[in-house]
Amino acid sequence: MFNPIDLYFSLRRLVLAGACGLCTLALVPAAAQVGPTPAEAARYSGLHAAAFKGDAATIERLAGTKANLNARDSYGRTPLHVATFARQREAIRSLVKAGADLSLLESDRYDCVTIAAVANDDETLRVLLALGASAKQVTSRYDGTALIASAHLGHIGVVRQLIAAGAPLDHVNNLHWTAVIEAVVLGDGGPRHQATVQALVDAGANLQLTDRQGNSPLQLARARDYPEMVAILEKAGAK
Repeated sequence: MFNPIDLYFSLRRLVLAGACGLCTLALVPAAAQVGPTPAEAARYSGLHAAAFKGDAATIERLAGTKANLNARDSYGRTPLHVATFARQREAIRSLVKAGADLSLLESDRYDCVTIAAVANDDETLRVLLALGASAKQVTSRYDGTALIASAHLGHIGVVRQLIAAGAPLDHVNNLHWTAVIEAVVLGDGGPRHQATVQALVDAGANLQLTDRQGNSPLQLARARDYPEMVAILEKAGAK
C-alpha cells in the first residue's frame, strides 16, 4: 500500500525539474521521521508507556509525583512525541495540562506539529494547535516547517489548518524551496497538490521566490507540465 510518509522520507529522493531550458537537479538527503516500533513501545515504562497507550489517568498520577514530563527515549522522543505518533489525543491533553513542553524536537528535529502534519492527522494537529503548539517552528534537517512538509505531500486539510494558525508562508528551507515550490516539484500535479497551491495563493504566499537555480513556481509548473497549477499561478499574477 502506498504510504506518503515513506515517500516523504525515502532514503534518497531525486527530483528533476526543468524551466526555460534549464534543469534543476536536487538530491534530497536521507531523512526519517521515526515513530516508536512495537519493540520499543513494549520496553517503555512510566510516562512514555502511558503516552503510547493513551493512559491519561497514569499520566496525571505520574505528573503528581514530579516525573519528568519531557524525558527522552533513545531516539530523543518525549512522551508528547510518542503520544502524537500514537494519535493518543487524551494523553496529549493530559501531558500538556501537566506542563509538558510542546516545542521540543526529537533526534531528527521534528516537533509534534510536524509529526502530526506529515501523518495527515488533522484531528491530532487540531488538538495540538488548540493547546498552544506553534505552527511556526523550524524543524527537520532541511530547516523546513510543518507547512512545507504538508505542502509537499498535498495534505490539504493540514495545510489549511497550518495557514490558519499563522505558519510562515514564505519560509525557505535549506534546499531553497518554499511551500509553494515543494507542492510543485515534489507533488504529483493532481487535485490535492493543486488545492494546496491554491490555498497558499489565497493566503498570500510570495509566488516570485525562486529555487536555487532561479526558477519560479510558475516556471517549475510549466516545466513539469502541470497545466492546472500553471493556470492557478498565472491567475494569481505569478511570473
